[in-house]
Amino acid sequence: MIVGVPREVKADEYRVALTPAGVITLCASGHKVLVEKGAGEGTHISDDEYREAGAEILGVDDVWARADMIVKVKEPQKAEFPRIKPGQLVFTYFHFAAGEDLMHAMVKSKAYCIAYETVELPNRSLPLLTPMSEVAGRLSIQEGAKYLERPMGGRGVLLSGVPGTHPAKVGVIGAGVVGINAVKVAAGFGAIVYVLDVNLDRLRYLDDIFPRNVITLHSNPGTIRQVLQEVDLLIGAVYLTGARAPVLVTKDMLSLMKPGSVIVDVCVDQGGCFETTKPTTHGNPTYVVDGVVHYAVANMPGAVAHTSTYALTNATLPYVLKLADKGLDALREDKALMKGLNVAMGDVTLEAIATQFGYDYVSADRALSGAALA
Repeated sequence: MIVGVPREVKADEYRVALTPAGVITLCASGHKVLVEKGAGEGTHISDDEYREAGAEILGVDDVWARADMIVKVKEPQKAEFPRIKPGQLVFTYFHFAAGEDLMHAMVKSKAYCIAYETVELPNRSLPLLTPMSEVAGRLSIQEGAKYLERPMGGRGVLLSGVPGTHPAKVGVIGAGVVGINAVKVAAGFGAIVYVLDVNLDRLRYLDDIFPRNVITLHSNPGTIRQVLQEVDLLIGAVYLTGARAPVLVTKDMLSLMKPGSVIVDVCVDQGGCFETTKPTTHGNPTYVVDGVVHYAVANMPGAVAHTSTYALTNATLPYVLKLADKGLDALREDKALMKGLNVAMGDVTLEAIATQFGYDYVSADRALSGAALA
């Protein structure tokens, strides 16, 4: 199979979908890899490194036109929509729930759209979302701490405090992969951390493994309102597989927060769990609503592109190789990978987004029943 790796064109996106080690693995299995010129610059991977690994370095038009499968980091942008060919496999983070135009364009393209974020193992874990969730969770505290600084518009609070002062209070809504990684970093700084979730078993587990500066709370409207009044930094870390994130903090509730407090909405890729969330970029990452600083960068892990690129390839490469080896049969044989199929030749195969955008839902099995091996 011919595998194409284009340069990411989303604003301030510095990651690349495949490392030279990934190229070596694919080439050793008899596949051809086309890498767009400059694709690795944001991660400080040179064209020569890709070339030495066995890739062919080409312009953007040739990569898209010749590839049987495109491997990306972020969802296709409007400039890329016309490049997608019918029957082409596109393997990337799609996050369709936050992108109606993207949804319609991918249906129209008649490509096979396989979303990293909905590949799901039998234990319900999300192996291709996990590494970037780990990065985003840890980074959320790093960024939140920065914007709590007074010159950045925040309250001027140091997360750890110093002897004779109170440490900051941090709220984390959601105790999944993003949330637990946010808690790790915030607790390590010495902040007082409230972690909220609806799963009591999960809260019991966190209570066992974290120090006493981490306080577990059942997530409900009353608890959320109480936490809003206390925290200096609030992290949104809720994820529903493939679906829009629930709005848990309304605009009216912002008045409960202290002036100069900071919100980091890691859920922005899925629409955000705060009513006031709107996507931002690394170049212009924050805005203020009712005195509360909002950080809602839609590709947070791109800020630490080197770490993110290698972490992502570690997770995605086995699936990329399986798709390259077997084409659509890889989906038929691997039920976890099959759950990643969101759109297939114009059929919408993820029920949550079919419902959200008014499409007829077609099961992935049915969509692939008459498809030839790609």
